[in-house]
Amino acid sequence: AAYVPIDLEYPAERITYMLTDAHPTLTLTTTKAAQDLPASGRYLLLDAPDVQDQLAAHTTHNPTDEHRPTPLHAHHPAYVIYTSGSTGQPKGVVMTVEAVLNVLAWHDSHFPTMPGITTAQFRTISFDVSMQEIFSALLFGKRLAVPAGDTHRDPAQLARWLDAHQVNELFAPNTVIEAVTETAHELGIDLTHLTDIAHAGEPLVLSPKMREFYQREGRRLHNHYGTTETCFSTGWDGRGIENELIPPIGTPVWNTRMYVLDARLRPVPVGVSGELYIAGPVQARGYLGRAGLTAERFVACPFGAPGERMYRTGDLARWRADGNLEHLGRADHQVKIRGFRIELSEVEAALAAQPGVRQAAVVVREDRPGDQRLVGYTIPAPGQELEAQELRRGTARTLPDYMVPAAIVVLDALPLSPNGKLDRRALPAPDLSSTTGRAPRTPREETLCALFGEVLGLEQVSIDDSFFDLGGHSLLATRLISRIRTTEGVELPIRILFEAPTVAELAERLGHDAAKSQRPKLRRMPRPSDDA
Repeated sequence: AAYVPIDLEYPAERITYMLTDAHPTLTLTTTKAAQDLPASGRYLLLDAPDVQDQLAAHTTHNPTDEHRPTPLHAHHPAYVIYTSGSTGQPKGVVMTVEAVLNVLAWHDSHFPTMPGITTAQFRTISFDVSMQEIFSALLFGKRLAVPAGDTHRDPAQLARWLDAHQVNELFAPNTVIEAVTETAHELGIDLTHLTDIAHAGEPLVLSPKMREFYQREGRRLHNHYGTTETCFSTGWDGRGIENELIPPIGTPVWNTRMYVLDARLRPVPVGVSGELYIAGPVQARGYLGRAGLTAERFVACPFGAPGERMYRTGDLARWRADGNLEHLGRADHQVKIRGFRIELSEVEAALAAQPGVRQAAVVVREDRPGDQRLVGYTIPAPGQELEAQELRRGTARTLPDYMVPAAIVVLDALPLSPNGKLDRRALPAPDLSSTTGRAPRTPREETLCALFGEVLGLEQVSIDDSFFDLGGHSLLATRLISRIRTTEGVELPIRILFEAPTVAELAERLGHDAAKSQRPKLRRMPRPSDDA
C-alpha cells in the first residue's frame, strides 16, 4: 500500500481535493485532526482507546509476505505525494519502492550512519524530502528529531532547537540555512553539532559568510538535485567549495543516468545548455489517474533498453569538464522559491477564479538582489473593481502559504508582445513603498507598526499598510509572527497574516483572540469512524 501524506496546515479546500483525488482506502488520523477533515472519508482514529487496545494485541515482529495480500515487489508504490500542477490543480506522483530504496542506499554511503547521529525532520510530510529524513533514520539507526509547531518556520526558534537537540543532519534550502546561521550568530549559538547540511530545492548561491560557515572543520555541505518525480537524482559533496560561487548539482546517484539533450533529443557537448532528462529506477510510475500527463512527461528513452522511459524535467543544465552538472533554471514556467516547487499556472488559475477577475498572470520577480517573490497581475472584468488584499485572501483559501502572491497588481490590460503573447518583461514592478495611512491609535498598534517596519526594513508603517503590499512574503511572515510571539506573548498561525495583513486588522484579531482564550473551552465529540 502507498501512503498519501496530508499536511493539515494546507487550506481545507486543498485537503479536500487531495483526499477526493487520491480516494484513499483508509485515512489514518487522530480525533482532533478528523474534526477538520471531509465527513465522507473512511477514518481510523489512532488515538481511540479501542483502536489502541487492538494495536497493543498485535505482534511486534516485522510483517512477512504471509501477512500481506501479495508478496512485496520493487515496482509496488511506496507513496503518493502531491505537487504543484500545471493544470491548475495539484497532481499525485506515484513513487515506487525501488526508487526509494535506491536513494536510501546511496544516502547511506554518503552520510555518517553511526549510532547517535541526529537527523532533523525539517520538511513536512507532504514533501518528498521528508521520506529521506524519516526512512534514513529508521533504516540506519539514527535519531529523528521532529520540531513542534512553527519551529521550522522561525529562524530563531529553529536555531535554538537545532542547538538544544544537538542535530547533526539538516536537509533545507540555502535561504533557510542562511537565515538560521545569521540568527544563531546573533543569539551566540555556535551550532557546532551541525556537521552535515544537505541543500536542495533551489539554486545554491554561496555568500562569503555561508562559504566560511560550510568550510568549518568537521562540517560537510551536500548539494542535491531532484524532482518529486525522481526523488533526488544528483549530489555534490562540497569539494572545491572555496572556488565555487554557484556550486554544481553534482553527479548522478546510483543506477541513475542524466541526459542533457537538445530539442531533437540529441546529447549536447560539454559546456552547452540543454534540457535535462533522467533515466533509471529513480523514476516514479507516473501521475495518479493522469495517463495523458504521465505520457507527456515520462517519455521513451532512446538510449536504453526497449520500453525504457526517461523523465523530462523541464530544467536546463549543462555538463562541466570535471563531470559535474550545472543547473541553469527552468525551460517552462515552473519555478522554485525558498525550496518550494511552484507551477505558476496553478497560482494563475487560483487568482483567475476570484470574483471579478477577467485575466490573471503570475511571475517571479527579483527587484531586489536575492529577494525572489511571486507577483500576481489581474485585469478586472467589465464593471468590476478589484482590491489586492481581498484577492490575496481569496487565493489563500485554496493555496498553501508559499504559493500565495506576495503582491498583486491590478492593471487595465496585460502587456503583449508583437506576436500577441504575454510580455512578462513589460509587467510593472509592484509599488512596495508605504502608502499614506493612519498613525497608530493604541500601544498595540504602535508595537505592530514597529515590528512591521523592523521585519520589512522600513522606517515608517501606517496601520492601513498591508504587510504584503510593502514587500512581505511567506518567509518574512514567519519572522514577523515570531517577533509578535516574543513581544505580545501570543501564539499565532502564519495564515492569520493573509486574513488580516494590516496593522489595524491584525491588532483587532489579536484582541479578539486574546478575549476568546479567556472563555471556557467546549469539548467536541469525536466523529465516529467505520473502523473505530
